[in-house]
Amino acid sequence: MEEERIEESSERLLRSGSTRWVDGSEVDSETAPFLLTGESESSETYGSFRRRLVKKARRVDSFDVEAMEIAGSHGHHSKVSSIWGTLALSFQTLGVVYGDMGTSPLYVFSDVFSKVPIKSEVDVLGALSLVMYTIALLPLAKYVFVVLKANDNGEGGTFALYSLICRYAKVNRLPNRQPADEQISSFKLKLPTPELERALGIKEILERKSSMKTLLLLLVLMGTSMVIGDGILTPAISVMSAVSGLQGEISGFGTSALVIVSIVILVALFSIQQFGTSKVGVTFAPALALWFFSLGAIGLYNLIKHDITVLRAFNPAYIYFFFKRNTIKAWSALGGCVLCITEAMFADLGHFSVPSIQIAFTFVVFPCLLLAYMGQAAYLMKNPSSVERVFYDSIPDGLFWPIFVIATIAAIIASQAMISASFSCVKQSMALGCFPRLKIIHTSRRLMGQIYIPVINWFLMTMCVLVVATFQSTTDIANAYGIAEVGVMVVTTTLVTLVMLLIWQTNLFLALCFPLVFGTVELIYLSAVLTKITEGGWLPLAFASVFLCVMYTWNYGSVLKYQSEVREKISMDFLLELGSTLGTVRVPGMGLLYNELVQGIPSVFGQFLLDLPAIHSTLVFVCIKYVPVPVVPQEERFLFRRVGPKDYHMFRCVARYGYKDVRKEDHRAFEQLLVDSLEKFLRREAQDLALESNLKKINSISERSRESRNLGVLQGDGTLELRIPLMSDQRLDEAESSTSFEPVSAALPSSVMSSDEYPSLEYELSALREAMESGFTYLLAGGTVKAKKSSWFIKKLCINYFYAFLRKNCRGGAATMKVPHTNIMRVGMTYMV
Repeated sequence: MEEERIEESSERLLRSGSTRWVDGSEVDSETAPFLLTGESESSETYGSFRRRLVKKARRVDSFDVEAMEIAGSHGHHSKVSSIWGTLALSFQTLGVVYGDMGTSPLYVFSDVFSKVPIKSEVDVLGALSLVMYTIALLPLAKYVFVVLKANDNGEGGTFALYSLICRYAKVNRLPNRQPADEQISSFKLKLPTPELERALGIKEILERKSSMKTLLLLLVLMGTSMVIGDGILTPAISVMSAVSGLQGEISGFGTSALVIVSIVILVALFSIQQFGTSKVGVTFAPALALWFFSLGAIGLYNLIKHDITVLRAFNPAYIYFFFKRNTIKAWSALGGCVLCITEAMFADLGHFSVPSIQIAFTFVVFPCLLLAYMGQAAYLMKNPSSVERVFYDSIPDGLFWPIFVIATIAAIIASQAMISASFSCVKQSMALGCFPRLKIIHTSRRLMGQIYIPVINWFLMTMCVLVVATFQSTTDIANAYGIAEVGVMVVTTTLVTLVMLLIWQTNLFLALCFPLVFGTVELIYLSAVLTKITEGGWLPLAFASVFLCVMYTWNYGSVLKYQSEVREKISMDFLLELGSTLGTVRVPGMGLLYNELVQGIPSVFGQFLLDLPAIHSTLVFVCIKYVPVPVVPQEERFLFRRVGPKDYHMFRCVARYGYKDVRKEDHRAFEQLLVDSLEKFLRREAQDLALESNLKKINSISERSRESRNLGVLQGDGTLELRIPLMSDQRLDEAESSTSFEPVSAALPSSVMSSDEYPSLEYELSALREAMESGFTYLLAGGTVKAKKSSWFIKKLCINYFYAFLRKNCRGGAATMKVPHTNIMRVGMTYMV
């Protein structure tokens, strides 16, 4: 019974405290909460998949009480989840996501038949069949039923897929990942499955070969650049196509008038972006709902009035007949067919939710578009000469002006889809270290994904105006648009296939069917649109190249700078030689030294010790780090470490953010949050030390009790007497009562922190408060990054000029936001990379 009581007490202590532990070392010794038995990080063979999961001790880390001031910011599932809320979001998606596809009937057939003249009904039926099956195969089958499920906790787009892959394989080129990051609740690492061996093999290849990491990053950056390019081309082609309807109705309305009116509309559109996606979506959704209703109604009218036999186009054999009859011209016409699809539904996922996008497309967008295209085909069967203005000519008499107004509004709304997608892509790329820091405005206090980036907004507007003024025709813009659209789709197919193999661990046959089916179709479309490079197709390639250079240069320079900081960090032995005074005078105050290292002491700290006559009594090394998850729960935000012995009063704080998190810019709020969290860390550290001490006592008591059961104690008279552990019972009861579950602020045993070697907890807390009252100082490194003299010319050009230009003109770090200049101290640093 005694042994059972001791074991039970030990278990209680283990449950209450031993899964969290604290030491004073600088070595980052966090481990993942679960480890596969018999497996090490460097193991090259993964052995049997039937291993036991063993719970590992986790050290004290996070005490973040930051109020994000956004309801439901604990996770992405804060998006409205009720039925009525989902339907409301579905309604909003019409105004933000589907405007692009909704306006495609304005120009698809006119572009297709500019390559293939209508000479028989096979031409019309074949083109209609191509458009219908393109919409059914790519947006519906691929995106709605497969790609939308490959979201990163509700976030879509190429960078969301990349961050998802980064969680499961260490492919991020910035080596700042910590084992503690895997304990974030939104990481969701999967347990072993029968397909694990294949997934681990892919993971090993990606992690071992730096060329694979670079190739994957370039693929993601290219896809993101294409999306931003879409944000330029979509507004241009949509607005010009809608306004071009006036050319047949108003005499004298020529090309110059078309360009001027289009530019005025585009400037107005980009000017209202600052009011936010939610307000724009609510305003635009009713207009788009009316537009889709008009499309369906007009299509049904034309279908019944002119030629209902176009329903024969549901037979895919007409696609074969179309190619057999027109051969090369039919292949060229694929560039017009691709205009009927869009990537925006996946890129804009962060603004809404998966069910809302699926419902809107399946029950509203898809049937209305089918009716619209079938109605236009029926009209062309009777009026093949009206191909250039097929949409406006097919409108019933007397309805031209109402439909024209609605079409113009719909074209404006179509631009919103890619503008919003561009904002999302830039925000994600910034968070993952692939884009210079820009000002981001969160336009909704309820939905975190709705943002506005002023610099990107005005850049897109300027480029749109230049495109419209230069091309002055929708034909060349359509050629450019097709290349950008198909390029993004090929990138998405590649990344989703990797997600299937690495993360979903899908059956190999099913995983390969996805790229074989959809990838083959997209490559056929890509081969068709690439022939239009000299006819405007060079434009998206030029935009993508510029953005790719900017993004890769920023990532390349950031990685080299981080590696330089790691190489030059100060050793802990050097600090211990300096003593608790750090070789200078410690004055009251709290110094927040911002750096990018998640482990180790940055070299800039040594520069501060050399340049300053005194240093603050409490020092916190603050690292702002983005992890590859959309949102880090606020209670898991901060990781604290003690740097050196306790009398040094030095700590490390790693503030972790997801790429969708809202960063507060009020320095006072951040300072208060940091101090409160640090206090809780100190209290919990003392509590865990007390629990550890009591656990050691119980272990020693347990050992003595076992010895007492098996050994007799020799008395002075030479007789043997069985020792009864009465004192053990008393000590055990005391230990049990002192280690029961208590709040963090519970009274601690005085023996734990009363050593003369270390200050008491009360003294440490009072020193912390005194430092806070004395004020905060932000210690920043105003450094420059230069390539070594032995570097190649291209590297010198990239780092010394391009990267330096981006660093000089991007927004300052988080520490300088709204911080008075009197609270900032800088030292110059030169990082040789």
